[in-house]
Amino acid sequence: MVITIDGTVGSGKSTAAAGLARRLGAAHLDTGAMYRALTLKALDGGVNLEDAQALADLAAASVIELDGTPGAGRVRLDGRDVTQAIRENRVSVHSHYLARQAAVRKILVEKQRAFASRIGRLVTEGRDQGTVVFPDAEVKFYLDADAAVRARRRQLELQQRGEYHSYREVLKEVLERDARDSTREADPLRPARDSLRVDTSAMTVEEMLDALAAEVERRRKGTT
Repeated sequence: MVITIDGTVGSGKSTAAAGLARRLGAAHLDTGAMYRALTLKALDGGVNLEDAQALADLAAASVIELDGTPGAGRVRLDGRDVTQAIRENRVSVHSHYLARQAAVRKILVEKQRAFASRIGRLVTEGRDQGTVVFPDAEVKFYLDADAAVRARRRQLELQQRGEYHSYREVLKEVLERDARDSTREADPLRPARDSLRVDTSAMTVEEMLDALAAEVERRRKGTT
């Protein structure tokens, strides 16, 4: 069983994927962590983020391991635990350089599918999971929310990590990421045709999880 959750930054994808995976007893695949891990390696190694071939070579030569624990998964890069390091804002603001490269995406798509093959029961989150990586997934969700709401969520998330940014600065970053994700040539962010679109603007976490879990249960009953 594969359930995909795609959507915009700050829409609640990570919280939704982790919470739903817990409820279903499934693994949680945070595909964004893969791009962040490569971004961290590129930044620390002084790799030119505009050099497509260098980024593809870096992706091919890297070993990224995720343990799949919902909401608390560890991320290892070439044997080193980078779980905390990849959440730094310097990584977040540069990850689009890796995400826009078709060659990098192809390598990571293979890794994501291999992860699913090993695990079997999976809730995966990202921006191309239902459209590209798992087009035959049993259930697909696309999450979104008002940009102002998403910016406030992102600002709070950064504060909880000890990084303080103004609301105006965070909103600008959110809108820029929306534009980049939806207009890039390689696997742009868009809802899959058969995905259920969920607006999380006014939802609590529990309301969001209840809605997703109810849809999964409805689909299950419809196929039994």
